[in-house]
Amino acid sequence: MTTWFHSWRAAVRIARRDAWRSKGRSFLVLAMIALPILGVSALDLTVRSAELTPAQRMERTLGAADARFSDARTAGVAILQDPEGEQSTPAGDYSSPGTSWPDGPTDVTKTIPAGSTVLTDSSGTAKLTTTHGLLQTEVRELAAADPVARGIMRLQEGRFPEKNDEIAATTRFLESSGLSVGSTLTARGFDRTYVISGSYELPSDLTAQQVNALPGAFLAPYAKAVEKAGLPKPDISTTYLVKKAGGFTWNTVQEINGKGVLVTSRVVVLDPPADSEVPLYQRKDWAGYNNSGGADAAALAAVGTVVGLAMLEICLLAGPAFAVGARRSRRQLGLVGANGGARSHIRAIVLSGGLVIGLAAALVGIVLALVLTFALRPLLEDYMGQRFGGFTVRPLELLAIAALAVLTGLLSAVIPAVTASRQTVLASLTGRRGVRRSNRVLPLIGFGAVLLGAAIGLYGSVVSDQFALVAGGSAIAELGVVAMTPALVGLFGRAGRWLPLSPRLALRDAVRNRGRTAPAVAAVLAAVAGTVAVSTYAASRDAQSLAEYRASLPHGAVAALVTEEGGRDVPAVRDAVQRTLPVDVRADVFRIAVGKPGCAPYGEGEGCGRFEVVIPPANECPLWAVSPDGSDPAEKYTKEQRRALAKDWRCLSHTGNGIYVEEGLLVADAPLLKVLGIDDPGAAKALADGKLLSFHRPQVDRNGTVGIKLITDPKAADRAAEQNKPVPGELKSFPAYQVPGSPDSYGVESVLSPAAAKAAGLTTVPLGAVFSTDRMPSTEQRQRLDAEIAKLGSNVELTVEEGWVDENKLVLLALTVFAGLVTIGAAGIATGLAQADAEADLKTLAAVGAPPRVRRMLSGFQCGVIAAMGVVLGSAAGVLPAVGLRLTEEREQMRSYQEALDQGWGGVGDAPPYVPIVVPWETLAALLVAVPLGAALLAALVTRSRGALTRRAAH
Repeated sequence: MTTWFHSWRAAVRIARRDAWRSKGRSFLVLAMIALPILGVSALDLTVRSAELTPAQRMERTLGAADARFSDARTAGVAILQDPEGEQSTPAGDYSSPGTSWPDGPTDVTKTIPAGSTVLTDSSGTAKLTTTHGLLQTEVRELAAADPVARGIMRLQEGRFPEKNDEIAATTRFLESSGLSVGSTLTARGFDRTYVISGSYELPSDLTAQQVNALPGAFLAPYAKAVEKAGLPKPDISTTYLVKKAGGFTWNTVQEINGKGVLVTSRVVVLDPPADSEVPLYQRKDWAGYNNSGGADAAALAAVGTVVGLAMLEICLLAGPAFAVGARRSRRQLGLVGANGGARSHIRAIVLSGGLVIGLAAALVGIVLALVLTFALRPLLEDYMGQRFGGFTVRPLELLAIAALAVLTGLLSAVIPAVTASRQTVLASLTGRRGVRRSNRVLPLIGFGAVLLGAAIGLYGSVVSDQFALVAGGSAIAELGVVAMTPALVGLFGRAGRWLPLSPRLALRDAVRNRGRTAPAVAAVLAAVAGTVAVSTYAASRDAQSLAEYRASLPHGAVAALVTEEGGRDVPAVRDAVQRTLPVDVRADVFRIAVGKPGCAPYGEGEGCGRFEVVIPPANECPLWAVSPDGSDPAEKYTKEQRRALAKDWRCLSHTGNGIYVEEGLLVADAPLLKVLGIDDPGAAKALADGKLLSFHRPQVDRNGTVGIKLITDPKAADRAAEQNKPVPGELKSFPAYQVPGSPDSYGVESVLSPAAAKAAGLTTVPLGAVFSTDRMPSTEQRQRLDAEIAKLGSNVELTVEEGWVDENKLVLLALTVFAGLVTIGAAGIATGLAQADAEADLKTLAAVGAPPRVRRMLSGFQCGVIAAMGVVLGSAAGVLPAVGLRLTEEREQMRSYQEALDQGWGGVGDAPPYVPIVVPWETLAALLVAVPLGAALLAALVTRSRGALTRRAAH
């Protein structure tokens, strides 16, 4: 034991001295190992610091209160909730036909225990004035200075509001608005002025644009002012912070749940009950959001695979560097053997080099991660949008990461250590290279791995349709190709007979010295294979996305729609688009409003209704018709009948692309047809005659009319629909013109002229406009338009049809650059090893009169040959996994397509899924031509033309 310790101690000292002497090589290997360690350690520190303990979460949610009471909106019906107070559902069974889902407010104050301290916490929205215009902002009414609320908001400057004419604002709101503490602001349509008394932040949401006022100081008077202006008052949600001696246990929470109130209790969150004690988890129809064990195992396997491949890449890159050190220290190693050292001692010295570099890399990486994470903490918090719970360091996790660095260093030095220990003492002392024989077992193992991986990948893509099998088989096959690299390098040597002198010498040298060539080629192979696989898959997905793309509007057209506040900002939005973009034709559009003019679509808000375009019973799809008993009507048809009905004109889906408007109906004049590209004179004439234009055949009855039902009581309509009864409402009928053919109307199913709508007694409000342009709007014009809209503070649904956009160009370029850098690095390391190995031959060439450029040319070709071999093998190995994944996707999509046909789902189309396989020739060209050529030129440029002449050693 003592002998072993002393021998390794001496080996480590020798390795440390050699590493210090060869600072450049040591720094290169240290950087390759330390950079991933730095990234992983920093990620671990950031994630762990961002994780909040239950106590910290409760402090940010409840402050110093014991619980938060919320209305579950079940009209007082009992609910079941989870211990966190985040999920709930009515306790009864409301899934049977004819049963209405409970919906309505609950008086939460009646459930608060007597003697409790209570703070109201109300939230709403308002458009506040800023230095730039208007900004839609959350308004929160909470006595933030009260001790019960301490911890929810963190004061940054000034103080929290103490008077009704004061508000505090988040720092993000102040940045966006251009205001500061002491400024005044108002709300649109509200005559009160408020002074900003301070700034604060929400520790769990640093991006929140929010202002804080005292309870009753803003939301209630603002709602009255808005309602007085004829607009629906904003929705206000109120919760209650409750502080009571002893807190609220799980049993108490369940009692309060019986009254329809949701409770977030500090006591329950800090000490949650077992799942068996949570009634919500016992319901058969309840599915939680927790990940399954299979998903966790799959994620762990994916992480393990990525880490393993990264370690392999580092080992392949660092291995030749250790081999360079061992080759240049062979005389020293020979002296160790001459003085009685065994082969194990020589292996220990070389392995100690990996141990020393691995320890240094672990230390440097982890220390840098600690320093950078601590120093960059404010930036990381801003990026993540929340404050850390603290600077959390988990020593065991960092030790595991450090062990990974040490293991990587040791594995990188294994092959050089074995190679160095096999040299005889005489060969080491005299500098002779001896006869090199490649391992014949490793290529056979690699070939077996290639066959096994290919079989697994083929089974996954053709039989089982599982991505995991395809990915796993591809990884095994790639490792097999890496193991076969020495044999494949030998095959490349047969091409040398057709090459000129310098590249022939370089190729011959690479083939004869596979021990240093193979790791570099394998490193290039692994990097290029991953790049080609991702590039091929991305290019194939892009081709499929392009084929499936459906435009929202004609090319270059623009739609600007506003559904809030009865279209108050529509004129300003129309003018902004007209002023900033190259508009050709402008078509103003309107929508039908039921109830108050300021109501939003679909009956949202008090006193608001909605409308429906009625589908005549004869035109209803039999697969979608409502059954009296609530059963699925498609079940009474056979598979063949459902397939036939799926192609019936009544069952064809007309939606899926284009702009989204209520019931697909727009109120507009003929310019809309021009913008949409509807070239039908009959359509323009029918619109002028007061007819309704229809692009959806099922809505036109046998009399050639379309019915529009005005629903003034949405809740009564919903109850009637739940009970399979006719929906109450006033029916308006319009003579219709069905546009012939199947022109693309971009989501618009009906068009009614404003004159026809007015004649029928319909109330319309401005919705926006649709524009055609004489050229595609530029980026600068888009930015100016966004700035104009931001000044209005309006929620504008802006659509600019640019056509299909390739979003993977930058990704493919980054992958190509990464593969190129790895290729140049690996080839450069192998070239340095080749130069160290062939130094005597280069000196002999110089001695016999060879020109200085020969040294440069030989170095360049050596680097280029290694890069070319790795790129060619990597390109071939990378295409196959992508092909396997695409075949798997094709089978999955084809199965889904057939199932859709069997179920009779309309809109699946007559054509089967298009799943192409596209080879990214541009990426391959860059890898196959530009990267090896660049590596060769770079190596030639950095190589010195002349070496120091010394005496040729006699052998």
